[in-house]
Amino acid sequence: MHVTDVSNASRTLLMDLQTLQWDAELCDLLRVPQSILPDIRSSAEVYGVTKGVRGLPDGIPIAGMAGDQQSALFGQACFEAGEAKITYGTGAFLLVNTGEQPVPSTSGLLTTVAWKLGDTTTYALEGSAFIAGAAVQWLRDGLQFFRTAPEIEALAMEVPDTGGVVFVPAFVGLGAPHWKQKSRAAILNMTRGTNKAHISRACLEGIALQNCDLLQAMGVDHGTPVNRIKVDGGACKNNLLMQMQADFAGVQVVRPVHVETTSFGAVFLAGLGAGIWQSTDTIRERWLEDRTFEPEVSVAHREEVLSRWAEALGRVDGFET
Repeated sequence: MHVTDVSNASRTLLMDLQTLQWDAELCDLLRVPQSILPDIRSSAEVYGVTKGVRGLPDGIPIAGMAGDQQSALFGQACFEAGEAKITYGTGAFLLVNTGEQPVPSTSGLLTTVAWKLGDTTTYALEGSAFIAGAAVQWLRDGLQFFRTAPEIEALAMEVPDTGGVVFVPAFVGLGAPHWKQKSRAAILNMTRGTNKAHISRACLEGIALQNCDLLQAMGVDHGTPVNRIKVDGGACKNNLLMQMQADFAGVQVVRPVHVETTSFGAVFLAGLGAGIWQSTDTIRERWLEDRTFEPEVSVAHREEVLSRWAEALGRVDGFET
């Protein structure tokens, strides 16, 4: 048996987002024989059962399938159009549910299938920042600012602000919505008074500010601003980062009790496919909130930070050849 689900198939550049079938013209253009491609299925159904898998008994149904970010969106119970999540890992990944029709992006985002349940297909817009937690890892391993990544929060809180320092974490270029492959990371506006606490705080700000760019682009494409974001992934445990995200984006940031929501999404989809749960309403009841971060800074302060960030991005563009 060779199958995939609609969310994974949508990432191959070979599937028609409307028909949810392999597109003959695209397959020909990319020289991919359709005969080697899997059947496209929904995201929650029994595809088969285990057989001969070491450590598992035969006959366990395999019943859920989704791409990792779509799974995180599902695990966050973002079942209604306009509901959004950010996953903070090595990079940062923002998805917003756009309902039952695909929304073409004019702002540098990706239009994707989120999932298909029965005959109903749900779509999403996605924006990816290539570097998020990886910037903290660089300060830890490359500059040895601290021994463990969580220590960045206490270090960054030793100063009230960055002292004007801006950290653009474009170590592998800028992702959505800028798509500047040759841009490189930069720490700007340093003075003799700059110390590792300022740089650490600027690093966290840079992670949050990349997501502000994504949120702005999503508001343009979706037609409605996103005013509430659910967050997950290891870095969302950093309270200072989450407060920065709420402050700079001007939105509510909601963290669940269980932050590994990609795994939860896979479990929920499998449970639906196997008939353990009958609807997403039951799943929504199992999503538990830990904390909500409300914006605390003034509009003037937010605009000042965003303006400084935009200026820094313009200077980073100068690294391109």
